[in-house]
Amino acid sequence: MKKILLFIFCLAFIAGTQAQELSNFMNQKPIVSPEIGSKEVTFRLMAPNADTVKINGGFTPTVKMKTSFGTMDVPSSVNLKKDEKGLWSITLPLPEPELYTYSFIVDGVAVNDPVNIFMQRDGTRYLSVLLVPGKKTENYLEAKQRGNLQQVWYDSPTIGFNRRMFVYTPYGYETSGKSYPVLYLLHGAGGDEDAWSTMGRARQILDNLIEKGQAVPMICVMPNGNPNQMAAKTTMLTESEFDFRDPSKQNLYINSIAKDIVPYIEKNYRVIADPDHRAISGLSMGGGHTIALANEYPGMFQYICPLSMGLWGEQPDIDAKLQGLKKAGYKMYWLACGNTDFVYDSAKKLDAKLTENGLKHTFFVTEGGHTWANWRVYLNTMAPQLFR
Repeated sequence: MKKILLFIFCLAFIAGTQAQELSNFMNQKPIVSPEIGSKEVTFRLMAPNADTVKINGGFTPTVKMKTSFGTMDVPSSVNLKKDEKGLWSITLPLPEPELYTYSFIVDGVAVNDPVNIFMQRDGTRYLSVLLVPGKKTENYLEAKQRGNLQQVWYDSPTIGFNRRMFVYTPYGYETSGKSYPVLYLLHGAGGDEDAWSTMGRARQILDNLIEKGQAVPMICVMPNGNPNQMAAKTTMLTESEFDFRDPSKQNLYINSIAKDIVPYIEKNYRVIADPDHRAISGLSMGGGHTIALANEYPGMFQYICPLSMGLWGEQPDIDAKLQGLKKAGYKMYWLACGNTDFVYDSAKKLDAKLTENGLKHTFFVTEGGHTWANWRVYLNTMAPQLFR
């Protein structure tokens, strides 16, 4: 009988302890991070056993750092303070409206903000996101009328295997019965087919512009620019052996766009299948692909928009290529670059060559460097000018 009573007492004690712990948990004030105020933003991290916690992001002070591309401004780290409960925090002046990524540095190890569900994937990195609302970022938020974003697998005989691309269709595409123009939007080095939709907010930007009547409703095709990949690394698919220095493979990817991707889109989607309704644009490496596509397939795209890219090295045939493009005709050549971008000189070189060869164009120069902050602005500025 005593054993039974002791057993019942132990059960009651455990149940009471668990109930108290649950009560304590339920009564705890939830950690909010980031917490955006009218003039400040606060970041918090519960790490009672940590010795140091810092934050590093697009809104922290920058320092000069030498890289393989030259000297660049990179974000530095700022220290958080710890309270008696082990909660680390820092309050900073609210930065200008923009989409920023950040991470905590806990005892030297980078970690994401565990209570912030807004994250972005940048190649093989996942980063927490701070989106500061304002005029500049209003098109980065969800519109009321949202288009669809599909992951599409297609055969690429040019490259030699089945590959994936992302395809955006505007709101109402499924029921309108209309045919649409197409923007082919290319990512940069280190990115993949998900880059423009995740970091570039391409769907949100196009949704908002179309809803406001500022852009023509269009389809947007975002392929994978790494010809050694079937799809992004997150698919865990085997990558092929590929020698990027092999001259025979120099234009493999741009050939696949012209011979595989464009025909697939024009066969499987309701599009207006002519040059007047095709646009090509890309950032950085994708800007190089854009320039090469326009030069190698003159007349195929009437809207040509390289971003943060220009002419590199010696290109003895560039004048002949540009004259071929001029002869074939185009409606818009829109070049954009930041004035502190490490590719700015190459962009100025392209601008000069276009002028020298009599190709009408726009050179859109912004503040800043080789960043998504600029590339989102470029898409937001460029898209309303397409297919007019």
